[in-house]
Amino acid sequence: MSFLDNYEDVATRIQRFWLTHPTGKIHTSITDIDIKAGYVLVECRVYREFEDSEPSGIDFAFGNVATYNVQMKKWFVEDTVTSAIGRAVGLVLGADKRPTAQNMAQVEQVDTTIVRSSADDYDPWTGMNAIKPIADVIPGIAEALTGIATDPTPRCTHGARVWKTGEKNGKAWAHYKCQEANRANQCSPIWYVVGADGKWKPQV
Repeated sequence: MSFLDNYEDVATRIQRFWLTHPTGKIHTSITDIDIKAGYVLVECRVYREFEDSEPSGIDFAFGNVATYNVQMKKWFVEDTVTSAIGRAVGLVLGADKRPTAQNMAQVEQVDTTIVRSSADDYDPWTGMNAIKPIADVIPGIAEALTGIATDPTPRCTHGARVWKTGEKNGKAWAHYKCQEANRANQCSPIWYVVGADGKWKPQV
């Protein structure tokens, strides 16, 4: 008997949700992604009833392409979306284990040397080509992964804002940008500066 037998399959969990809440709905969105750096952060909101304006549960999944085997690398975004759904649905259904069988199978197969190689030091002054390591990203979403219905990504009237970084005149910049396509209707960005500790902080 494998230890994975103690974890529920994502498909089974989703089927159980629809049987329990046939008029519910599941919404997913990408809150942060950098294909060049090889990571994606996906949010999933689950509603027990279609008419509900507020979700019954929110959860997140972070995907890093470096931790996938060769056959799965091209599907790492889709796999991360599936993981977010499985976690959020489990939160609403009250599953005894938040991770799914797929989550745990991936953990079992990850090569620790790959994980260490993706956690190299990060220099915020290198500008838009900087790759933020997993070690810095995971603590930032730790509160969300506890299952508390909170959203760490700033939002505006047009939805979740998008994190953007770059460099101008030799100085790094960053902000959370409104995702509205029409610039005339965009909300003002939330600007960030690099603090004394080398981390981004809201500009005051």
